[in-house]
Amino acid sequence: MRSRLQAAALSYDQARHEAPVVVAKGSGAVAEKIIALAEKHDIPLQRDPELLQVLMKLELNQEIPENVFHAVAEILAMVYQANRRQRDEKSRSQT
Repeated sequence: MRSRLQAAALSYDQARHEAPVVVAKGSGAVAEKIIALAEKHDIPLQRDPELLQVLMKLELNQEIPENVFHAVAEILAMVYQANRRQRDEKSRSQT
């Protein structure tokens, strides 16, 4: 049997939270919508089934637990690098 699609989205605002928070999560059609919105806004996707299991157990707007800080930090680093590349490419194309 095929497993049902799941997705979770995180946000991190240092001024408001000490750790990233879960801002969206869901299965099936909800997961598809989360993924579609991320793709539409050029937000990089990361597939990590173990991390997803933890995130799906959290409440919306709940900070992530310390035991997943490292995994989330790696994802955030990837997002920051992708954003930097995108800005650099945009500035090069405008010159």
